[in-house]
Amino acid sequence: MANKTPEVGDIHFPFPFTPYSIQKDFMAELYQVLEAGKIGIFESPTGTGKSLSLICGALSWLRDFEQKKRQEEARLLETGTLPLKVGKDQPPSLSSSCQETPDVLRPAGEPDWVAQFVQKKEERDLVDRLQEERVRRRKREERLRQIRHNAQLKHAAKRVRQEEEETERLLRLSREMLAGGPGAEQLEQLTGEEELVLAEYESDEEKGTASGVDKDEDDLEEEHVTKNLCVNEDVRHLGSVQLINDRCVEMQRNKHERKSEAEEEKPKKRRQEPRATCPFYNYEQLQLLRDEVLVEVKDIEQLVTLGKEAHACPYYGSRFAIPAAQLVVLPYQMLLHAATRQAAGIRLQGQVVVIDEAHNLIDTITGIHSAEVSGSQLCQAHSQLLQYMERYGRRLKAKNLMYIKQILYLLEKFVTVLGGNIKQNPHSQRLSQTGTELKTINDFLFLSQIDNINLFKVQRYCEKSMVSRKLFGFTEKYGAVLAPSREQPRLAGFQQFLQSLQPEVTKTPAAPVEEGEARALRPSSPLMHIEGFLAALTTANQDGRVILSRQGSLSQSSLKFLLLNPAVPFAQVVKECRAVVIAGGTMQPVSDFREQLLACAGVDAERVVEFSCGHVIPPDNILPLVVCSGPSNQQLEFTYQQRELPQMMTETGRILCNLCNVVPGGVVCFFPSYEYQRQVHAHWDKSGLLARLAVRKKIFQEPKRANQVEQVLLEYSKCIQCCGQMGSTMTGALLLSVVGGKMSEGINFSDNLGRCVVMVGMPYPNIKSPELQEKMAYLDQTLPRTPGQVPPGKALVENLCMKAVNQSIGRAIRHQKDFASIVLLDQRYARPPILAKLPAWIRDRVEIKTTFGPAIAAMRKFHRERSGPS
Repeated sequence: MANKTPEVGDIHFPFPFTPYSIQKDFMAELYQVLEAGKIGIFESPTGTGKSLSLICGALSWLRDFEQKKRQEEARLLETGTLPLKVGKDQPPSLSSSCQETPDVLRPAGEPDWVAQFVQKKEERDLVDRLQEERVRRRKREERLRQIRHNAQLKHAAKRVRQEEEETERLLRLSREMLAGGPGAEQLEQLTGEEELVLAEYESDEEKGTASGVDKDEDDLEEEHVTKNLCVNEDVRHLGSVQLINDRCVEMQRNKHERKSEAEEEKPKKRRQEPRATCPFYNYEQLQLLRDEVLVEVKDIEQLVTLGKEAHACPYYGSRFAIPAAQLVVLPYQMLLHAATRQAAGIRLQGQVVVIDEAHNLIDTITGIHSAEVSGSQLCQAHSQLLQYMERYGRRLKAKNLMYIKQILYLLEKFVTVLGGNIKQNPHSQRLSQTGTELKTINDFLFLSQIDNINLFKVQRYCEKSMVSRKLFGFTEKYGAVLAPSREQPRLAGFQQFLQSLQPEVTKTPAAPVEEGEARALRPSSPLMHIEGFLAALTTANQDGRVILSRQGSLSQSSLKFLLLNPAVPFAQVVKECRAVVIAGGTMQPVSDFREQLLACAGVDAERVVEFSCGHVIPPDNILPLVVCSGPSNQQLEFTYQQRELPQMMTETGRILCNLCNVVPGGVVCFFPSYEYQRQVHAHWDKSGLLARLAVRKKIFQEPKRANQVEQVLLEYSKCIQCCGQMGSTMTGALLLSVVGGKMSEGINFSDNLGRCVVMVGMPYPNIKSPELQEKMAYLDQTLPRTPGQVPPGKALVENLCMKAVNQSIGRAIRHQKDFASIVLLDQRYARPPILAKLPAWIRDRVEIKTTFGPAIAAMRKFHRERSGPS
């Protein structure tokens, strides 16, 4: 289909299809939010082209922004004079580099010639900056033009690759010759040990700028991001992500050390074997790959292919392209975590951030900034680190030993506060005191007797020294079966202890595990998990809590940090960015975003813009019903006290039997939890209701294992297609799913796959959860209470429930010609405060049925008119 260019006012939006009217409104509102530098909360139902509207609207603004910026630069360069006001009132088209001149207040009584001199200097500085920026931009554009039209660059990259391969071959040959000489075995062992020894550590206060690293390469260095784009086969075969990361960083350090050694004038007294460096980590090759990346949009597979062709690392090549890129797409978990964001080279100053699928944004921020460590992990980390220190203690500098002893002390105190002993096996330690206890951060530090340790310095040491990676390599080397050597007796006890810490293996044969799943389940260093917990303890006292969970044995007990204020990490995003857009298919209830995220982050209410549009389907293509009672007049209220009653489970089965008789195709039924789904299924099986249901619909259940979801969906889809073709008494399939499970997000039940979505009860979270209770108490204390409204804590529970409902019922309608019915089985849905939390496109069409007769009649009429007689 030919591209369309719709116009909204004076704005042209390049769109690949003829846009819906709601898409035009969406793009126009998005454009204004970006232009004004505001925070936008955008809701557009799934199936309305939300993501496409986001891309086209944002890129249209970027196109016009660049054009205005160049026009303004040209005017300033031509006139050489500053705008009347520099600062807040300066035109938004100027880039950040042009806004460095502050609006300085002149001292009273300052002579005119001084003011004129300062004004002229500011104008000259501004013109100089604009000229430099123009030169850089033209060079970059010229370079990209050459890449697009000059095939000789690929030949040049090929020649460079061939030269590098020849050099690497010669170096490999030299190493093999050296390995064959006398003392080769001792040299190889020494090299293996050197990889595990910590380098000399200096804190930030004790050192200046880094030495031994070229200025043109230090911005390429990376430490903590997973190298999933690695093309070095010698590194990839290590298998473990931690080992790959460690080896990658080590090879970079070896390269810098080679350069620093080559610059030294004094010759070495003893010749050592050259340490391995990565042939794909080359500045010139990365420059070529960076330019190739910037030419056009590429996915991960294309990046890997380009990296192999150019003999350059795809990860670092793409990271090197970030500063010059106009659009960067990444998982928003990377964006929201400051350390990961900085490691990836993402700078937020003056940028536009668009967060799609943001309905779980608050939970995501809370999750990535929370941390939990078990008693078993604490004991493992302590044993590993203690053995590491005993082996390499004489080769470590004093600073390293000091921090290692501090970490050992922290681990010991964490085990003690749980009621255990660090020197005993955690699996065999039974705790005298059980239960859950919540503490503020300060109270936990005092209780653990670690308030005298500077956790900020310990955290910085862990990050800079990469001690957890060294420890993981040490454990990989000596924790497995050791070859006979003189070191084996010393480490035999260490090996036995590590094996004893592993969970006991039952005699029952385990289910087969796929290769990819087994690799993902490979255990990582326990100290890495503990580092996250230590970092969390540096949070402000009022913004987090520590949960002590004592569960019988020490291995099952844990320490968990709970972030209460997600606005703290998000505040930096909204503060530095020019504009932020939070978008999703179901953003209701919006109050959570306004109060918990934006208001607490210091965002003025005037800066927040809300936009919500209807669906693209005709209003008559959806039938949402609130059903208050069943066929036998049983009132439907699935509270914790009533939902497990036999009569309630029986009534639910009768309702589904009636629905399956009138609804063609697929019916998706959501339950509040896996346990309740299991109970209801067992009750139906025992009472015969399951057999009655199976007459009209083949029954499928949502699997608990993620790798089985695709197979269940495939069989569910095939069943519906076959039933429609055969014309048998069976009219489709019934899928029993769970709210918040694998079927409630990201799965499309379009057309016959989801002609009806049933919600059994209201999926309220567990009110007895200590985490939820603490969060409720925190909101009641921090958020203002509006007269006549429910308390913030109770509102949180309702909002969590309705967000889960909205996500689940949004699975059915997927395109303009689709139709479906939505059945909410609980009389509590009829309450106005609850109805108000439904998406507008559903809320405006809801019909409340107090008895079941009118409800089933409406369902029969709706599906008969759209599908014909069943």
